[in-house]
Amino acid sequence: MSVVPTRGTKETNSTLRQKRFVFLLLDRFTMLSFAGAIEPLRIANRVIGREAYTWVLAGENGVESTCSNGASFKLDMGLDDIEREDTILVCGGIDVQAATTKSILNWLRREARRGVAIGGLCTAAFTVARAGLLDGKRATIHWENQDSFLEEFEDVKLTKSVFVIDGNRMSTAGGTASIDMMLKIIAQDHGEEVANTVADQLIYSAIRTDQDTQRLSIPTRIGVRHPKLSQVIQMMEQNIEDPISPADLATDVGMSTRQLERLFRRYLNRSPKRYYMELRLQKARNLLMQTDMSVINVALACGFASPSHFSKCYRAHYKTTPYRERGSHGAQAIATPRLSV
Repeated sequence: MSVVPTRGTKETNSTLRQKRFVFLLLDRFTMLSFAGAIEPLRIANRVIGREAYTWVLAGENGVESTCSNGASFKLDMGLDDIEREDTILVCGGIDVQAATTKSILNWLRREARRGVAIGGLCTAAFTVARAGLLDGKRATIHWENQDSFLEEFEDVKLTKSVFVIDGNRMSTAGGTASIDMMLKIIAQDHGEEVANTVADQLIYSAIRTDQDTQRLSIPTRIGVRHPKLSQVIQMMEQNIEDPISPADLATDVGMSTRQLERLFRRYLNRSPKRYYMELRLQKARNLLMQTDMSVINVALACGFASPSHFSKCYRAHYKTTPYRERGSHGAQAIATPRLSV
């Protein structure tokens, strides 16, 4: 791989400083998010022509950490003291709640008090938030975990961005979003030309910013480009706890209830009521599998007035009850993890 040298870039004393990242690998972390963060640093060193970035791998046991695909990584350190100028990036993945131990939370809080910059990759925004380090901050997390995150961390300003940098706190939505965030950091440290060269080396042509959202637009997601249908679906997604009647939805977009019914039947092969119910049940399933909320509170959070009605609807759709779903997930969490990749 040939590296294109950068031209016309004067490095100041501040950019000549070496920056170290401490990657805290949680149990069953996601390799893609980790690799997407560490590889841009390695390539940046080649582009710049010196070791501008260094990194160490840390973990609770200080010996080894295993990611969600079964590969193991030898660690450089345990939960030891680090330099104030270091940056901690917590790498999360499957079943992040179980991987977020008391020792890890205490370590993050201790280092945060010393002024260390801290970020969470993929589901690890949960860990950083559980430590109380995202209160009052903007943050993001994988879309599959947003419902449970919103329920647990009311003081965090959760967004749907691919990544967020808010002061000395960072978070990514998972997957390739780590690449975007690291390119942003490299650009801040060494200029856009260096960051763009790193992106070229990665064959990464569509660099996203913190203004880009992680999920596809509604028309793209459902394969339908009808503005009023998209508008109704967006209203449904934003009003899960207090569902809006089909009649009111139709009025809000300037059509009759009958026209709305025809629109849903034509493009989605189901009624508006059925589609809305599926959205609510999907959120309920996420909450059952990703939080410790009681079944009653899950029902209320998803717009069901009574647990019995919730259980009846859930069973009709998923062929099991909410209680059995919760029990089954607890017993099979390792074999069939539900948290995002």
